[in-house]
Amino acid sequence: MIALVDCNNFYVSCERVFNPKLEGKPVGVMSNNDGCVVARSHEIKNLGIAMGMPAHQIDPHIRRQCVLLSSNYALYGDMSCRVTDVLSQHTPHVDVYSIDESFLSFEGFEPDSLKECCQIMRHQVRRDTGIPVSVGLSTSKTLAKIANHRAKKEPHFNGVTIMHPDSEDTRAFLERLPVTEIWGVAGRTAARLNTLGIQTAWQLREAAPKHLRKHFSVVMERIVYELRGENCISLDDMDQPKKQIMVSRSFGRLTNNKADLHEAIRVHTSRAGEKLRKQAGLARAIMVFVRTNRFRAELPSYSKSLVVPLPHPTDDSRELVRAAIAGLERIFKTDIWYQKCGVMLMDLCDHDNEQLGLLAEPKSDEQRERNEKLMATLDKINMEHGKNTVRLGMHRKQNAWELRCEHRTPRYTTHWDELACVKT
Repeated sequence: MIALVDCNNFYVSCERVFNPKLEGKPVGVMSNNDGCVVARSHEIKNLGIAMGMPAHQIDPHIRRQCVLLSSNYALYGDMSCRVTDVLSQHTPHVDVYSIDESFLSFEGFEPDSLKECCQIMRHQVRRDTGIPVSVGLSTSKTLAKIANHRAKKEPHFNGVTIMHPDSEDTRAFLERLPVTEIWGVAGRTAARLNTLGIQTAWQLREAAPKHLRKHFSVVMERIVYELRGENCISLDDMDQPKKQIMVSRSFGRLTNNKADLHEAIRVHTSRAGEKLRKQAGLARAIMVFVRTNRFRAELPSYSKSLVVPLPHPTDDSRELVRAAIAGLERIFKTDIWYQKCGVMLMDLCDHDNEQLGLLAEPKSDEQRERNEKLMATLDKINMEHGKNTVRLGMHRKQNAWELRCEHRTPRYTTHWDELACVKT
């Protein structure tokens, strides 16, 4: 049996752990720069606040009833690790899928005892971390995902749902479930399935796998088998390497200072390089863009992007930053108040299948190895000691481009000095 453990309203639950007064209140967590609501408690959902709603569009009468907090990713990441540690005490096979979801294998466990084991695991997670979780069990990851959805939505399951692939209960539920609710089936894919007469999960399960493979991909074929209870999807199938990597962010306040944009572009490009190395890729070009606030009609409007080809495919942050800064210099205009900038790594290729140009001078093996070790060391330091611990270029204390987070709670579990300040 495979279990999917999903933390309920994870960001909100993390905030409630350290501030119990938030229990029962409408609580929302906002995105970067306190822009949109990206996590909601049940209470705030009942007030009609939709996922992704801009904070400034919330009715003032409703907003006075809510607690809106800035995102606190350091806290959420730390709490996620604590939840995973507890899960690892119940089975050695834990695959972390996202910050609030993990797949667990219960191979070899007695089937009749699984529900009780998962209830014990839920209670321990809540006791040791304060985070409520739901558990869905089945013989495949896709069905476990669906079972977890039921565990959250149907109270009579008490947080743990088992879906046997050939039971009448499973069939009845899949016959009501739209294909858009299936893991790995996006809106555009669902629209194409509808043209084939497939609108529900049960219709997809009963479709011919080989026929769907011709129209879609091998992943769709595997989804069909997964709905039949066969575990044949790996997490890598659902997390394909990206064809482009974009990193961008709105500024905390408008700026016309070139130094602010320089530093923002360096940070964004370094982050993009880190993501590129994580998927073992190389970039052949980088796009740089800047943008003003289109809602500020009294200010000059300006939006410009530029693609800078790279001399050779690379994942070296130093080369990427050099190219990005050169692009920024070409599109920057004085006397313009900028609201956002970013970069996109383009024309990506696999690190092991690098193709050099005919006239390009290849690097020596020694130089290539030295560069790879340097980037690996940079990534390791930033992973162990925090993002941007080591960065390219100088860092100024006052930056207009840094995030606005006026309602962020202390990073309790990561920075104990902040906790001490709160206590005193």
